[in-house]
Amino acid sequence: MFEKIERVPGDAILGLIEAFKKDTNPQKVDLGVGVYKDAQGNTPVMRAVKEAEALLLKNETTKTYIGSHGSPAYGEVILPLVLGEDSPVLEAKRASATQSPGGTGALRLAADFIANQLPGKAIWVSDPTWPNHLGIFPAAGLTLNKYPYVDAENRLDFDGMLAALKEIPEGDVVLLHACCHNPTGFDLSREQWQQVLDVVKARNLLPLIDFAYQGFGEGLDEDAYGVRLMAENLNEVIITSSCSKNFGIYCERTGCLIMVAKDNEQMENVRSQIAIVARENYSNPPAHGGAIVSEILQSAELAALWREELTEMRDRINTLRRDFVEALKPYGLDQKYACVADQRGMFSYTGLTPEQVDRLRDEFGIYMVRSGRANVAGFSHENLPYLTQAIAAVN
Repeated sequence: MFEKIERVPGDAILGLIEAFKKDTNPQKVDLGVGVYKDAQGNTPVMRAVKEAEALLLKNETTKTYIGSHGSPAYGEVILPLVLGEDSPVLEAKRASATQSPGGTGALRLAADFIANQLPGKAIWVSDPTWPNHLGIFPAAGLTLNKYPYVDAENRLDFDGMLAALKEIPEGDVVLLHACCHNPTGFDLSREQWQQVLDVVKARNLLPLIDFAYQGFGEGLDEDAYGVRLMAENLNEVIITSSCSKNFGIYCERTGCLIMVAKDNEQMENVRSQIAIVARENYSNPPAHGGAIVSEILQSAELAALWREELTEMRDRINTLRRDFVEALKPYGLDQKYACVADQRGMFSYTGLTPEQVDRLRDEFGIYMVRSGRANVAGFSHENLPYLTQAIAAVN
């Protein structure tokens, strides 16, 4: 029966990883894979995570299932992290947390919930968006549409975005990036979030907010501004949170689906349905990553250490953004790439064309996806002179 199954192209980013490994250029630079890297090019285990794991190893007494919603302790620390310690949403018991296998797992839970409980509703995503969004939602049977986000000059097209949102059919789902937009790095201002909220209210849209990079933009609370604005001013919001980046636990697959409803009774109704969706997808989420997060956030000492490390990572990326633009000054390209300093998060829509990206790879051993999206965490003060010289050569 397998003889008619066709081979499909591999994932573009995974292909870049393999090509980078085979490249013998001693100055090669990897700007493709979406993980944080330190100045040495490594993805380190955070000190707070190491200490939490040591405590877990010492005190763990069971490996039993943790239930379809995951560990209650995990939900108890994630909800205030995302929605705020003094959140009126939490005070009203309007929010429910379901631990998931990464942010991707949370997105699939949301997709299945929408498909099953809100039949006929389409989902709208930014153009461009994280490529996996384009697979997850259609795989759940949802119709996927796009709204503009970046214009031809590689700038945030907020006017185009807002105009498109005003035309979305009432009741449809709109996916918004909370911060550190992937792949562009262009984020909404507080004033723009307010305008989006006004349109969402007027059109009775359901926001699904992908919150994968909390703490990587401006700060833990600052990055949550749009999420909290929506949750506090709308009856219904879906939020997908990830701990992969801000805790550096990529391989532990630790995420959370947060459902916000009009009141506690409706929240409990929704929560019962999410349990079924989770059960049918993977039964129970993996426990270890959630236990790490809980251990850290329940300890004042470990939480302080974690926040310090997260601040170091965020500051390093934002400094590299500014230093990259500064290093392009001698080539007269600082204005052309000034947007890189203004963007936030690990990723940057550089404005490099596919042909320029190909030349950077073939002639200089610099690897990124052909859209021109670069992982800024792959920059270092050691490789910036080589990197900017190469970019000047292809411009």
